[in-house]
Amino acid sequence: MIAFEQQGHGHTADVDRPFSFEQSAEDAVALLRYLHVAKADFLGYSNGGHIALEIALRHPEVVRSLVLESVFFSRDGTEPGFWQGFDHAKLDDMPLELKKAYLATAPHPEQLPSFFAKSVQRMREFKDWTPAQMQTIRAPTFLIAGDRDIVPVEHAAQMQHLLPDARLAVLPAADHLAMPERAADVARMVDEFLLHGVDATPDSRR
Repeated sequence: MIAFEQQGHGHTADVDRPFSFEQSAEDAVALLRYLHVAKADFLGYSNGGHIALEIALRHPEVVRSLVLESVFFSRDGTEPGFWQGFDHAKLDDMPLELKKAYLATAPHPEQLPSFFAKSVQRMREFKDWTPAQMQTIRAPTFLIAGDRDIVPVEHAAQMQHLLPDARLAVLPAADHLAMPERAADVARMVDEFLLHGVDATPDSRR
């Protein structure tokens, strides 16, 4: 297993460039090439899932399968009011759980304001992936959503319909920030998918 940290996230220091899903996708693929990994299964939660989507579109040759948690592919795939929250976002608005996690692991915790500003700007500049783009992703895909997430179950079902080879699991009583707390449930489902879903024929997974 390879745990990839984005620029400025976790234990990884920031550099003088904006955050973007495109750049993070290129960084992840560069890491695989450095490690001589030809193909991998990608799991991403929230924005990590958006990076995994970008990898699948830019570098499909390195993707064996995708596991996408709490992911949307277009701006209309979120709850009402989600995007307006980024228009005047302030550091005080950052969820306490995320703030604590950053301060506990960042090599330069004093960069929290910069991290927050870059994160907000990345979301302000979010570009939809089109249905046509989604339909080009051939890798087996496992979508995981919470029934109280910022991503409505209907949108997750739309993604499942668009992706040529996808399955969907909905976790009851799970919102966006609570999803990591269901890690044991998610791990069991992901193990099942990787063991029995990835190498099966597409028709057998429907």
